[in-house]
Amino acid sequence: MLEDTEIERVLVITAHPDDVDFGAAGTVRLWTQAGIEVVYCICTDGDAGGFDPSVDRADIPGIRRAEQEAAAKAVGVGDVRFLGYSDGRLESTIELRRDISRVIRQVRPQRALIQSPERNWARVGASHPDHLAAGVAAMAAVYPDARNPFAHPELLRDEGLEDWAVAETWVMAHPDNNHHIDITDVFGAKMAALAAHESQTAHMEDLEGRLREWYGGNAVAAGLPEGRLAERFLVVATA
Repeated sequence: MLEDTEIERVLVITAHPDDVDFGAAGTVRLWTQAGIEVVYCICTDGDAGGFDPSVDRADIPGIRRAEQEAAAKAVGVGDVRFLGYSDGRLESTIELRRDISRVIRQVRPQRALIQSPERNWARVGASHPDHLAAGVAAMAAVYPDARNPFAHPELLRDEGLEDWAVAETWVMAHPDNNHHIDITDVFGAKMAALAAHESQTAHMEDLEGRLREWYGGNAVAAGLPEGRLAERFLVVATA
């Protein structure tokens, strides 16, 4: 596993606005505090989200983009890129793999953070079909697409984007976690990021209490003292 001191750039790839904030906003805040540049690549605009029937559905994509940008700022991220795919209809197509590969070649990160391509039967809510599709496509973009100069040749031919190998990939919500990050000291920033997703979280009762229970359980499972909070990941070498 690479030390954070070896990392200059991280690319986060998720299906929806708010996915990274539920799964990894604390970890992201620790990275940005350490001077690491973090970029978000969001596959959809979250246009199937929201809970208020009085909101015009045509306004949802703009609302959710703005919410994700505000949430990103709460954890020190200023670069958020949206691919514009349809929420609820995401598939791991060659087009999605190409579009993620484009962002990898643009950002040239040493580390990627993605969603699990494998269903977690213990936490089915973490395995939304869009999450699985985003995980499959992101992993395919990390390996082999983005590093292969002959994959998606239009990226080099038309856009001048040369191949790039991501050295390390972190996977959120994977059933076989092998690494934890203590986020206790930045939990407030995580909550601020989630509060920015008002269309998704404003109706949730005692969200903070639920998250403290969830991430407290992660911390106990990771062997941390009672009262600490942790996000957990599967970390794999992909260079």
